Amino acid sequence: MIKILVTGGNGQLAQCIKDVIKCYKNLAADFQDPPDLDITNKQQLELYFSKNEFDYCINCAAYTAVDLAEEQSDLAYSVNADGPKNLAEVCKKHQVKLLHISTDFVFDGKKQTPYIETDMPNPLGIYGASKWQGERNIQEVMEDYFIIRTSWLYSQYGNNFMKTMLRLSETRDEISVVSDQIGSPTYAGDLAEVLIKIVLSSSTNYGLYHYSNSGAISWYDFAVEIFTLFGRKIEVKPVKTKDYPTAAKRPKYSVLDTTKIKNNFDCTIKDWQGSLNSKIKFNKYK
Repeated sequence: MIKILVTGGNGQLAQCIKDVIKCYKNLAADFQDPPDLDITNKQQLELYFSKNEFDYCINCAAYTAVDLAEEQSDLAYSVNADGPKNLAEVCKKHQVKLLHISTDFVFDGKKQTPYIETDMPNPLGIYGASKWQGERNIQEVMEDYFIIRTSWLYSQYGNNFMKTMLRLSETRDEISVVSDQIGSPTYAGDLAEVLIKIVLSSSTNYGLYHYSNSGAISWYDFAVEIFTLFGRKIEVKPVKTKDYPTAAKRPKYSVLDTTKIKNNFDCTIKDWQGSLNSKIKFNKYK
């Protein structure tokens, strides 16, 4: 039996992991969230790891309020940088392999081809900077880690772009969506399957990886496809980033190259449109 601790246990990715794990009888997962288990509290982590045995820890805990992070930088760094360091130190002590989720927001978006793992991060805001610091903290502490950067996560769980669009379509006749920020929407269920595949592989190919669904589109394109798929009649107007100011700057291009994870773990990289169509349309959202 492989024992897995999943932090951030109430988030959308953790919920998707829970769905995937149901299919495997040789996996036992413990889903934890604050206040029961807070990754910023190292003493609490030490106590929990001393009382429970794990083979892997999948860290889904994160501060993801991109704009609010500009005001709450201390909290963002506490969760996204200090928390992963605490986990890494405790995992190393107890010989637990760590899978940590990071983000495309570590990049500045100035590149015009998909980012590879060796490209130098240059985050534009506090959120991206705190996540990059979290990556470096893990790398400085331990060797038995997998850091997986992903992009534009959505699912039937939690708060995400897709659910926001569907909610707005219930009360509006038209909506404006940014058309000059390019990335790859990623179904959290697909990422969850890859994370479990890494666990089941017992691989020692540790390091930094990129994973997202394939295809490069704008938020505008994504919104149009969501409304089409769900049969929502709403006018979508494209707007430029400069005409839609936000507290935090976003990378204009943050497509991730997934060659490394595909080759090392024989992953099937599904295209964003096919995944949205096949995995989402049969679910009900409120």
